[in-house]
Amino acid sequence: MTTTDGEDRIRRRPDDEEADIYDEDGNVRSDFLALVGAAIADRDTLFLRQNVARLHESEIGDLLESIQPDQRLALVRLLGDDFDMTALTEVDEAIRREIVDQMPNEQIAAAIGELDSDDAVYILEDLDKEDREEILAQLPFTERVRLRRALDYPESSAGRRMQTEFVAVPPFWTVGQTIDYMRDEEDLPYSFSQIFVIDPTFKLLGAVDLDQILRTKRQTKIEQIMRETNHPIPAEMDQEEAAQLFEQYDLLSAAVVDENGRLVGVLTIDDVVDVIHEEADEDIKRLGGVGDEELSDNVLSTARSRFLWLLINLGTAMLSASVIGLFDASIEKMIALAVLMPIVASMGGNAGTQTMTVTVRALATRDLDIYNAGRIIRREAGVGILNGIIFATIMGAIAGTWFHDYQLGGVIAAAMIINLMAAALAGILLPLLLDKMGADPAIASSVFVTTVTDCTGFFAFLGIATWWFGI
Repeated sequence: MTTTDGEDRIRRRPDDEEADIYDEDGNVRSDFLALVGAAIADRDTLFLRQNVARLHESEIGDLLESIQPDQRLALVRLLGDDFDMTALTEVDEAIRREIVDQMPNEQIAAAIGELDSDDAVYILEDLDKEDREEILAQLPFTERVRLRRALDYPESSAGRRMQTEFVAVPPFWTVGQTIDYMRDEEDLPYSFSQIFVIDPTFKLLGAVDLDQILRTKRQTKIEQIMRETNHPIPAEMDQEEAAQLFEQYDLLSAAVVDENGRLVGVLTIDDVVDVIHEEADEDIKRLGGVGDEELSDNVLSTARSRFLWLLINLGTAMLSASVIGLFDASIEKMIALAVLMPIVASMGGNAGTQTMTVTVRALATRDLDIYNAGRIIRREAGVGILNGIIFATIMGAIAGTWFHDYQLGGVIAAAMIINLMAAALAGILLPLLLDKMGADPAIASSVFVTTVTDCTGFFAFLGIATWWFGI
């Protein structure tokens, strides 16, 4: 078979050489995708094992998202036992479900047994209960118990995210005993940075960093060098709150404890980075009213996820239209009002969205609370007034020159100040109110802030114009 230069380069690359599958923009190279597609079509397992199986899990995840849907399952089947199931934690939920649903439970169980517990839970939680139980039944007893315990914790909690593999020793052990234990024990986590200290009931007493172990003489007892655990995380805590603790205290890992203070797992920085990314992604999507959709979702599921907020937006748009309807006679007599009124509403909507975005993010990161809310509200009100005056001056001059009527310019200037002030207050007060009521401000704020600015803008501009010109 004749090979291209790109194909020859990829085939001949040594296995220990760092894979170069990305182009300068960070996308999977088109020539590599073509070669993988050809290998799948030709069932060339040798090429796939040499050039795909050895990639990092994140690179395999990017590859799975880049190839055609009908090629994904074929790639997994051709790789067989060489397929790294951890790669499924790197793809979006729709693709993960698509692949896992087509894999035999026996193959999933065999692969799950090789994964860290946090990655295993990430895959198992997407399965139907019947398939999950069948897979768990094929695992060793200890591993099965660990995974079931993690799956029993609420979704998006620290208990779901934690890794159940950790190193724990009693306080009366010496440093030498601990080192010997770590050298002899085969069932240790692949990577860890601290050792936890527990009593006979597994209650967490403290922790010792590995560097402290290495710097201490063998005969020293663990209880002499252990420190109180830095901010143990309750297993029921929301993953976003746990991530905030990592950010606040610069943690690399943290113990996860149950309601009785017993050590049940460890949360590590790599999982927390994923949590931060997911939560930020979720907030952005909710601000846009698109729910939990993924790029790989089909047309029907995507349309369904967007329908509700579009329906609500239709209702609020009709409310704004009814405000305009109150002044239909004024608009008929002065056509300039119809030309200018969208400008007032649009400026208010944009200003409100700016304030709302900052507020929602501050609430999510807990930078905004009862202690500084008053100061922030006053700041946003000041910003609204200042921007209102500036843009009122600009728009008033433009409208007066445009329609040769500087009284009309004064009307729109007054309406602009009122609406930008209302936008600033709505942008911060509505998210605060929704948060106080227990609703997610990221989901509900946008449509209500826009409604307030539209209605206020139309009413202020048309109302002032009707009063001033007597129409």
